[in-house]
This record gives sequence, structure tokens and C-alpha cells, in this order.
Amino acid sequence: MEQSNNCFSQGLRDGIPIGLGYVSVSFAFGMMVVSQGLPPWVAVAISMTNLTSAGQFAGLSLIVTGAPYVEMALTQLVINLRYALMSLSLSQKLDNTVTLLHRFLISFGNTDEIFAVASGNPGKVGKKYLYGLIVAPYIGWTLGTLLGAIAGEILPNTVRSTLGIAIYGMFLAIIIPPARQNKAVLRVVVLAVFMSCLFYWMPVLNQVSSGFVIIICALVAAGLGAWLFPIQEEV
Repeated sequence: MEQSNNCFSQGLRDGIPIGLGYVSVSFAFGMMVVSQGLPPWVAVAISMTNLTSAGQFAGLSLIVTGAPYVEMALTQLVINLRYALMSLSLSQKLDNTVTLLHRFLISFGNTDEIFAVASGNPGKVGKKYLYGLIVAPYIGWTLGTLLGAIAGEILPNTVRSTLGIAIYGMFLAIIIPPARQNKAVLRVVVLAVFMSCLFYWMPVLNQVSSGFVIIICALVAAGLGAWLFPIQEEV
């Protein structure tokens, strides 16, 4: 019988490094929320009910501009669609202690890093381990947001602007390593950047709202990438 890891304390230990990393990223999110004129409690509420960095940053700009709910929903669907695929993959690792209700609860905390750690476990994983794995990242994400929001209210504008570039550094750190290793990824990234520039600078195109720009760039770049650079399956 395949061995199952269902130890809460082990999950908690495995999640601490993720939680520490989330503090710095969510700190930038908290500062950005306050810089847009929203109160700190809104920043904390968003982070407590969501656990998606890219989705929250994109959603914030739509909230501030008063974008329609349909645009908000479609943007979040495109940005967070990968979580559905990760959840399907992770479901193959779950033992019989993870019932349907627990699957719904655990899916809330199925971020990229949590998925990677859980999937990397040998054998099956149980509900206690997964709940332990989620605790530290959830606390780190919420605490970082709170600290960032508080700092955004008391720090001078020059310091806030400097710290505000942290989020761009995070996204660069995400895309540069795979783009250097895989030319197909690099081409898709360049195409997405080129299209984004067109929507920003070109007349008529620059009238398209930011949410739909994200949707169009993501779908077109990813679609062309899948068509022009398909992954060769091993026989």
C-alpha cells in the first residue's frame, strides 16, 4: 500500500518558508491598496478571502477604475485558470481522508507554491498535512498585507514609491528563469509584452479597459504559443 503523509505538524513546517516568502509580496499589495485611496481593512479583507497574488493585483486596478463585474470575473478566470489544472493534478495525490468537503476547503489554499510542495511529497497526502501546509502561507499573506497597509499610511511618498516596485521585481523573477531556459516561453512573453504595449500606446486600442487587455493578451499569446510551439509528447 502506498504510504500517506497525514501529519499536521509536518505540513506546518513545510509551509513556513512559503509563508515567510508571502510576507514580502503581500506587503507590496497592502501598500498598493492604500496608495489607491482604500482603507487598510479593505486590503486585509481582500487577502483573507483570496490567496492569489496576480489576481489580487489585477483585481485592485479594476476595483479602483470601477470596472463592471463581468470584466472582473473574466479577468480573474483567465488569470487563475491554472489553479483548476493544479487542483486536478493534486487530486490524484489525495488519500481517502480528503472527502469532498475537505477538497473544497483545501482548494482555497492551493497556490503555486503549496501545490509544488504537496505534489513533491512521495506517496499520498492527507487532509491534516494539507491544512498544516496552508496555515503559514495564509497567515504570512494576511499579515504581510496588514503590515504593508499600515506602512503605506505612515511612510512618506518617496519611500512608498520605492517599495512599490517590489511587485514588478516579483513578476520578473517569475518569468525570467523559465524564459532563459525555454525559447518558446521567451517568445510568448515577448509577444504578450508587445501586445500590451500596443494596447497602451496605439490610438483606439488604448481605449480598451485594463481587464480586457489582460484577457486578450493572455489568451492570444498563450494560444499562439501552444499552436506554434507545441510540447512534443514522449513516445
